[in-house]
This record gives sequence, structure tokens and C-alpha cells, in this order.
Amino acid sequence: MKKFASILLCGAILVSCGISNTGKGTLIGSGAGAALGAGIGYLIGGNGQAAAIGAAVGTAVGGGTGAVIGNQMDKKAKQLAELENAQVETVTDVNGLPGIKVTFDSGILFDFNKSTLADAAKAQLDLFAKDMADMKETNINVYGHTDNVGSEAANKSVSAKRAKAVASYLATKGIAKDRIISEGLGYEFPVADNNTDEGRAQNRRVEIYITANENMIKAAEEGNLQ
Repeated sequence: MKKFASILLCGAILVSCGISNTGKGTLIGSGAGAALGAGIGYLIGGNGQAAAIGAAVGTAVGGGTGAVIGNQMDKKAKQLAELENAQVETVTDVNGLPGIKVTFDSGILFDFNKSTLADAAKAQLDLFAKDMADMKETNINVYGHTDNVGSEAANKSVSAKRAKAVASYLATKGIAKDRIISEGLGYEFPVADNNTDEGRAQNRRVEIYITANENMIKAAEEGNLQ
């Protein structure tokens, strides 16, 4: 069953009340999004640890630019939602701009302490890469996660290998290496209960986020992004 949802990240995940990326981009770009708090554009772990979504450009982005980028993200999110077994959510990146999170229902999951991609995961990534072929002015943010078995250092290492495995595979499917941002986040951001075998399996995963890069932001500012 295909899924599509909109969320904003602000310390915790907040429901966006049905606002499209276009409207959300206008609000955030114009500064209204600042009221949502300093955590916007970050994943926040249970211990308050944060990981940025996307790469900061270091400059303020205007409301019109945010709206244009939001419109592009809306279109791509709808297309990606047509993928079988894909859950698509809209998020806010570290620049305050709309982005997309893609999670496959079966997950991009790994066996305990392993970082080898299964054939099923490769098939899903093939389709994802194909759909992203016409949206080159974006970054692909790949975050690796683990369960909580073992030391923090060991889990950081294996989560980084998981993110790199996905990033490397996407690079073989036509996504330029310089567009891919990969990071291992260890066990700080679980999506399930680490006290059960099933929960730990769900936490051994990789998540993919799509965010506007500097070229896309510049094109939107100059009125060249349609």
C-alpha cells in the first residue's frame, strides 16, 4: 500500500496539518518557521543528540525561494509515493527548506553487525535512483542506524558502513558521488524497541533524505527553477 505523509522536524516530529511543501516553504523561508524552534531541520535522539538534515548553505533563504523549492519537492514526493513499498514524508532541512524522506516498508535493513546490501534492498534502490534521475540539483542524505547491542564506537562504525554501502550503490546507478551525503548515527535514533529481537531488526536500517543543494537554491532565487 502506497503511503504519503507530511511532517516537520522540530526536536520531535510535528504534524504539518496538511500544509503542502509549497506553502510550507513560504512560511519557513519568510521566517515564520523560526517559531517552530531551534531543532527544525534536525533529527533529535532520545538523549537530545542531533543530526542535521542536509548541508547548510550559510545564507538566509527568502520566502519565494522556499515556495518554489517546495513545489518541486511536492511533485517529486508524489512520484516517489508511487514506488511499491515506499513511505514518503516531507521534512524540513537544516536550511529551513522542504525536503523528502523515503523509507521502504521492508526497510533497507541489515543483519546484526553486517553492512552488506541484500538483493531486495538493491532492487528498491534501483527504482529510487531511476525516479531521481530528473532531479539532479538535490543532495541525497543517507543515514545509517544500528540497534543498541555493543559499544557506542562499534555501532557508530557499522552504521557508517551501512550508510556508505547505500551511498556507493546509488553512485553506481547514476547519482553523482558529490551529491551524496552519508553518515553513521549509531543507535541514537531508534524507530522501534531495542528490547525485542523484532525491534532491534527494525533499527538496523538506512534512511534516505532528499534536500535542495546550493545550485537548486540559486536557481530558485534567480527564477530559473520551474
